[in-house]
Amino acid sequence: MTVDSDGTEDASWDVDPQDEQGIAVLTALGRQLKAWREEAGMRAADFGTAIGYGEDLVRKVEGGKRIPRPEYLDKADEVLNAGGKVAAMKADTEQIRYPAKVRDLVKMERQAVELSAYRSHTIHGLLQTDDHARAMFEMWQPPQTKEVVERGMAARTARRSIFERAPAPALCFVQEEVTLRRRIGGTMVLRAQLEHLLEIAELRHVTIQVMPTDLEEHAGMGGLIQILKFADGSAVGRSEGAFNGRPVSDPRRLRILEQCHAMIRSQALPLRESVAFIEQVLGET
Repeated sequence: MTVDSDGTEDASWDVDPQDEQGIAVLTALGRQLKAWREEAGMRAADFGTAIGYGEDLVRKVEGGKRIPRPEYLDKADEVLNAGGKVAAMKADTEQIRYPAKVRDLVKMERQAVELSAYRSHTIHGLLQTDDHARAMFEMWQPPQTKEVVERGMAARTARRSIFERAPAPALCFVQEEVTLRRRIGGTMVLRAQLEHLLEIAELRHVTIQVMPTDLEEHAGMGGLIQILKFADGSAVGRSEGAFNGRPVSDPRRLRILEQCHAMIRSQALPLRESVAFIEQVLGET
């Protein structure tokens, strides 16, 4: 969060200049907000005072230069007596406040009936607690701004909706042992993360397996793998070590990723043994 030019807290996010779709949505939203304000007979400065923010921020939001936070829109709706019409725009800002590539991933995950994933050096984003995820973002090099970290956190939160879907998709995660032991964010953050994994593992549609470090054979040396399958029979997958790391949907290439992931699963500990292993690591932490 930044600070407005007159010292008031800026209830908004930066706009990604490369996000053409997001810019188009934000421009239309800003024009609508300006039209409602002018229809109410309010100057930008007066409107800003009424909702608790500066004129500079109001003009940036109306000009499509900043993404308003939900609380900004709630206050605007109340001051303009919009009857919920302004507040309803939160659905649009929810979509554009994180990067376009993440929006695409969220959309695919929400449509998937099956997700298979392998992670070698980090815990899968869908499985991370807020504190663990924040610690991960803050460790990026070069260091990221608070704005970038907040956008990343918002994206992680949006992706978690996959656990709330009905009917529930089949979710399979294979995690390297080292990801369960690396104290990202400190001991207490790691303990909370391990406890969270145990809670997720109790869900009937979720399988979490652990790949022990002491194995002599390992099919996952090519790095992360993720495969999403959809109700119409189509699928998309990606692996760091295959096809230049690009997403693929061709059946022949997908079969290669599926075979690799199946081999990884066969080498990893079964579900019950994996849960027991996570409990053991938690006890040692």
